[in-house]
Amino acid sequence: MGIPKPKLSFWQIFNMNVGFLGIQYSFGLQQSAINPIFLFLGAKEEILPILNIAGPVTGLIVQPLIGAISDKTWSPRWGRRKPFFLIGALFGSICLFLFPMSPALWFAVGLLWILDVGNNMAMEPYRAFVGDKLPDQQMSLGYQMQSLFVGGGILLANASIFLFQDWFGGGEELSGAVPKWLYYSFFIGSFLSLTTILWSVLKTPEIPPSPEEMDVIKRHRALPFSERFKIPFIEISHAVKEMPRFMWKLAGVYLFQWYALFIYWQFITPLFRATMGFDTSQAAAQAAKMSTTYNIVTTVVALGLVPLTMRFGGKKVYALSLFGTAFALFTIPYISDPIYVLFPMVFFGIGWAAMMGIPYSMVSKIVPQERRGVYMGILNMMIVIPMGIETLSFGAIFKNLLGESSVRAMLFAGTFFAIAGALALRLNLKKTQAGVAEGG
Repeated sequence: MGIPKPKLSFWQIFNMNVGFLGIQYSFGLQQSAINPIFLFLGAKEEILPILNIAGPVTGLIVQPLIGAISDKTWSPRWGRRKPFFLIGALFGSICLFLFPMSPALWFAVGLLWILDVGNNMAMEPYRAFVGDKLPDQQMSLGYQMQSLFVGGGILLANASIFLFQDWFGGGEELSGAVPKWLYYSFFIGSFLSLTTILWSVLKTPEIPPSPEEMDVIKRHRALPFSERFKIPFIEISHAVKEMPRFMWKLAGVYLFQWYALFIYWQFITPLFRATMGFDTSQAAAQAAKMSTTYNIVTTVVALGLVPLTMRFGGKKVYALSLFGTAFALFTIPYISDPIYVLFPMVFFGIGWAAMMGIPYSMVSKIVPQERRGVYMGILNMMIVIPMGIETLSFGAIFKNLLGESSVRAMLFAGTFFAIAGALALRLNLKKTQAGVAEGG
C-alpha cells in the first residue's frame, strides 16, 4: 500500500502543472514553426512527413524507458520524477535557442531529434507526477489543469509567431534562410522551457515511497549495472502483456486520432499556400493564428470539461469532441477568408482540450500506482506509433493517392478523426466492488 494521498488545493494543483507551460510552448513551435523552417531551408512538401520522424522515434524509445526507470528512482532531495523533467527541460532550452540559427536543413533536422528527446524526457514523468500526487477524485482536475497549460503554452507560442512577424517581418524572403522575426519566438521558448519546470520543481514536493516501494528501489539499486540496464525493457514487455483491455481499445482511437493530427500540423501551412495564395511566411502566420485560436478555446474550456465528464462520463465527452474536430477539418479547406477560417477552430480547441486530459485521467484510474510511470510511457507510445506510421506512409499517400493536394490531405485527416470518434464510443470504465475503476 502506498502512502495515502491528501487532497490538494486548486493552487497546489496549479503550481505542480506550471512546468507544462514551457513543455507545450516548445510543442507549439514544433506544430507551427518547425515545418515552415524546413520549407525556408529548401525542403519539399512531400518530404515533410519523413523529416518529422524524430518525434515518433524518440517518443517510442524515450518515454516508456524513462517511465520505467523513474518508477525505480528516488532521491530525498530531488524526488522520483522531477530529475528527469529537469534534464529534459535543459536539453529543450538549448535546442530552442539554436534552432532558428540553423544554417542548413540537415542541422535543423538534427536539432529536432535532440529537442524531441528533451521534450519526451520531460513530458512522460510529468504525466506520472500528477498521478503520483493526486487522489482519484482529483485526477480529472489534475489532468485537465495540464490541458489548460497545454492550451496556454501553445497559445503563447503561436501568438508570438504572427505578432513578431507583424512587428518585425516584411521584406522579401531569402531563399535558404530563416527570417529574423522567427528568432524571437524560439528565444522565449528557450527561457520558458527551463524556468517553468523550475517553478514546479521548487513549489511541489513529491510523495516519498512507502516502505514496501523503498525496499523494491533499494533492491534495484543493489543490482549490477548490466541487470539494471535490462530491467526497464523487461518492465515494458511485462506491462504490455498485462495491459488492461481498456488501453488496447484506446490504442485504436489513438491510431486514427494522432495520425490525423500529424497530417494537420504538417499540411496546414501548405494548405494556405494553395487555397489563399500566400507565400510561406504568410501561410505560416495564418497557421499560427489557427493554432492560437484553438488553444485559446482549449485554455478556456479545459477546466469546464471536468464537471461535464463527471456528469456524462469521459467516453461521451471525448467521442463528441473528436467528431467536432473532424467537422473542423472538413470545413477548413473550403473557407478562403483568413478571418472566417478561424471559426472551425472552436471545435478543434474543444477536441484538443479533451484529447490532452480525458484519456490520461481515465488511464490513471485503472493502472497500479507502482507501475504508473511505465504505463504512462506506454500510453505515449500509442501516440508516437501512429505518428511514426504517418511519417513513413503519408508522403506516398499524399503524392500518389491524393494528387499532392493539401486540400485532400486535410479531408483525409478529418475522416480519420471521425473514425476515432466512433471508436471512442467503445471506451468503458466501470467500478469494481472495491470501488476501484476498471477498464472494459
